[in-house]
Amino acid sequence: MPNLLAFAETRAGAIRKAGFEAVTAARACADASGGGEVHALLVGAPGIAAKADSLGEHGANVVIVTEHPAFERYNPEATAALVADRIRSGGYRVAVFSSTAQGRDLAPRVAAILDAAIVTDVIAMAIEQNDIVVTHPVDTGKLIATWAIGGSPAIIAMRPGAVLLAPSARAVRVERAEPVGDPAAVRVVTTELRMGDGATMDLGDAPVIVSGGRGLKSAENFRLVEELAAAFGNAAVGATRAVTDDGWRPHSDQIGQTGRLVSPDLYVAVGISGAIQHLAGMRTSKTIVAINKDREAPIFKVADYGIVGDVFDVVPALTAAVRAARAASA
Repeated sequence: MPNLLAFAETRAGAIRKAGFEAVTAARACADASGGGEVHALLVGAPGIAAKADSLGEHGANVVIVTEHPAFERYNPEATAALVADRIRSGGYRVAVFSSTAQGRDLAPRVAAILDAAIVTDVIAMAIEQNDIVVTHPVDTGKLIATWAIGGSPAIIAMRPGAVLLAPSARAVRVERAEPVGDPAAVRVVTTELRMGDGATMDLGDAPVIVSGGRGLKSAENFRLVEELAAAFGNAAVGATRAVTDDGWRPHSDQIGQTGRLVSPDLYVAVGISGAIQHLAGMRTSKTIVAINKDREAPIFKVADYGIVGDVFDVVPALTAAVRAARAASA
């Protein structure tokens, strides 16, 4: 079987969880189909090569490292040219990306350069005979479609959180690759990277997400969501589009069809009715808990556990219970 390529997404000099998920997905696909190496492409500023061994821990046989000062921040044109060139020269059957904001920009660029088939927001992938078979939410997440891609290469972008990270250590080989052309001579330049203050986790990395909707009634009441997320200790805070449009939360917190696509281990929906747009972004979560006083709210149709009650009564009680449980297990 031909080798697979995984793009190891980075931010601020560190490999993101989504980058490890891309390598893990490629490794599982290679193992299930009976062979083939997984090659990870690691792009960044000088010094990024020090992170190569961590990709081997997640199943990469080879880590291809390209370092250049122009790759300190995401460089869309130069990165796309580099990845496309590597796919061509390596003869890869599949190239795996992440359906993060960066991945949804990069993967289509690469597919356009190669005139290759592409599927984004993939939640499962396998190789069956000569086809790459993927599953992908459609119709705003109400249906799950299975598609077979016969052409080569296939460009696949995995939904963040859809892949369970598992150790699969390999004795990794590190190779160096030069950029294609001059990465500094591009039309599109990322001039600034704004990151959170580190007090809460990124939505794409968090195993637990607590999200709030208009049922909270005001921006001030979002403290209930923040306190519950803090009680878990490993949670991020999310929001519906209506909430971000009203200015209660920054748009970076928005989960949904036009926001972030997430698949955490646990998703807690607080005062969220369950509009189709929001469900499209979170219904592939492993476990969904919904809290809403309207027992007919659509969110209960996708929830694994539903609590019918006033969020102003339920959430503080749940926060106290989570804190007590963590204290007992400490």
